[in-house]
Amino acid sequence: MPTKIEKDSVTGHMTTGHEWDGLKELNQPLPKWWIYILFATIAFSAVYFVLYPSIPYFTGYYHGTLGYSQRDTVDKDVAAVVKQRSGYMDRIRTLSFADIEKDPQLNAVALTAGRITFANNCQPCHGAGGGGSPGYPALAAGNWLWGGKLADIQQTITFGIRSGLDDARQSLMPKFGAEGGLKPAEIEQVADYVMTLYGQTKGDTAAGQKIFADNCASCHGDHGEGKREFGAPRLAGKAHLYGDTREIVVAQITNPRMGVMPNWNTRFDTGMIKSLALYVHSLGGGE
Repeated sequence: MPTKIEKDSVTGHMTTGHEWDGLKELNQPLPKWWIYILFATIAFSAVYFVLYPSIPYFTGYYHGTLGYSQRDTVDKDVAAVVKQRSGYMDRIRTLSFADIEKDPQLNAVALTAGRITFANNCQPCHGAGGGGSPGYPALAAGNWLWGGKLADIQQTITFGIRSGLDDARQSLMPKFGAEGGLKPAEIEQVADYVMTLYGQTKGDTAAGQKIFADNCASCHGDHGEGKREFGAPRLAGKAHLYGDTREIVVAQITNPRMGVMPNWNTRFDTGMIKSLALYVHSLGGGE
């Protein structure tokens, strides 16, 4: 409520004449330096508003009298980086893997490009660092279906696996249960034998071993060592694409899952694919 304007006995400042519940408001104007800064920022914002892009509207935005565009600046910076990298990528595209690896700087560029490309395109399936996930091979494990040399990896990346291209990696496991190749009891017996290859003993597996020799060894090898010419995985090991439980083994024999990897030659040029191959090879599983 309004009261009379008077001098406050404690602070020595004049009051404004307003009082609430016995509390009187002191009349303390803002410092002049603060007022000057406020006016300066207002003036600066007005000038900035005119010079640079500011207000959007339905069909675009006000571009400012200077015509400045952060998008154009970014585009120029990206173009400069691409131009700088193009010389390296041209060399990677034309040189052999051996020649690339002989040049430390060029090899570093290739590995960096491959690492970034892998993270953006391959990591969602193959995991960070090529660690793999159920149904997607662990590239760092060295359990290669078609070979882990640089040329082998390049071929797989370029044309994919069962991608529909003539040059794609192809393999086909019969549906022993779904198509009646084996009886349910025989599938159970051969699964018991496969579990011994996985390092999990299942008692007497002589019957399953014979079934394996008659139906599976031609692709997977007599001792489950796998055969790369067929893209048949190595069974006698610890790395298994879909898992190592007996239920998974029975399901795979009965009606196998057949994964697909896309061909990347429509998205990446030869230089980028070779960079990817070098990076994948460096993960620890390369041969």
